[in-house]
Amino acid sequence: MDIQQVMQYLPHRYPFLLVDRVLEMTVGERIVAIKNVTINEPFFVGHFPHAPVMPGVLIIEAMAQAAAILSFKTAGQIPDENSVLYFAGIDKVRFKRPVLPGDTLTFDMKLVRQIRSIWKYEGVARVGDELAVEAEMMCAIKRNDE
Repeated sequence: MDIQQVMQYLPHRYPFLLVDRVLEMTVGERIVAIKNVTINEPFFVGHFPHAPVMPGVLIIEAMAQAAAILSFKTAGQIPDENSVLYFAGIDKVRFKRPVLPGDTLTFDMKLVRQIRSIWKYEGVARVGDELAVEAEMMCAIKRNDE
């Protein structure tokens, strides 16, 4: 999926759209997506000017955005302005290496289970072959008009 297709499945827009492309997807099982990290990211101005590092919470958010695409594709839904995927829980998060300008983050998110509107994922974010972040997360698809 290119960026235009990604934007059909995520409500996020600049500067909070954190998935640039989907490389692989097996609906109901797994998604592999990327984020190209550039020095032009707005958070690098303050985090940290002397040694820019991508904030860990934004890496987790990017992993969740990749998982959201898989959730909507698996559910057979194209989200509209009333569809949102919220965090329901984040567990076993480990940060293994800093993510720097010029890095390409690759997210590999695996669907563990889905019960009604709750989705549980296990995933990793890598830079090349190096593990940057690992986490388990739960998300819930909600409609704002219900």
